[in-house]
Amino acid sequence: MMAQRMAYHWRKWQALTCLLAGRHAAAQAVFSAMLLRWPDDAYALASRASVRMQLGDLAAALTDSERLLARRPEDGPAWFNHGYMLEAAGQWQAALHAFERSVVHASELDRAWYGQGLVLMRLGRLEEATVALRRATELQPLSPHGWYQLAHVHAALCQPEEARQIIEHLQSFEPQVAAQLQRETASAGLPLAA
Repeated sequence: MMAQRMAYHWRKWQALTCLLAGRHAAAQAVFSAMLLRWPDDAYALASRASVRMQLGDLAAALTDSERLLARRPEDGPAWFNHGYMLEAAGQWQAALHAFERSVVHASELDRAWYGQGLVLMRLGRLEEATVALRRATELQPLSPHGWYQLAHVHAALCQPEEARQIIEHLQSFEPQVAAQLQRETASAGLPLAA
């Protein structure tokens, strides 16, 4: 048992060393070797999926992600990662489903709310996108990304006062993002009250 645990940690250390050195293909090989020995290991599956995505093998990454979710269907972060991969593949409805499952199992996962908002925007479901993006900003109030997208949704919904309030809010901690939003909304012809 101790030898097995040591072998596992040795392999994990090897993979991490490869990743730190930027040798993603070598890390993938180590994770694959781990999965031959420990086929149900969630860490190795999630890590190999991530590395495969970084290497541009989205189909293989999705296969690993699906395998992980079959073993851990209540893993919110795993659902988020799956949604992120599906979004990258342009599978908007499937990505939305994955992000929704993520927040069911990990309701405080701000990036899953943010991903859900982005996909809803892509699908033209702007009112629903405001709900998801608002939740992302509640969970990460000092991250400009959710605020930025939320302002664009309000602009698209012809809600200039809401967009203006977001710009003012961003000026207090991300003035460059606020200035960018101001320029973008002005160029789109959105009348923002002074």
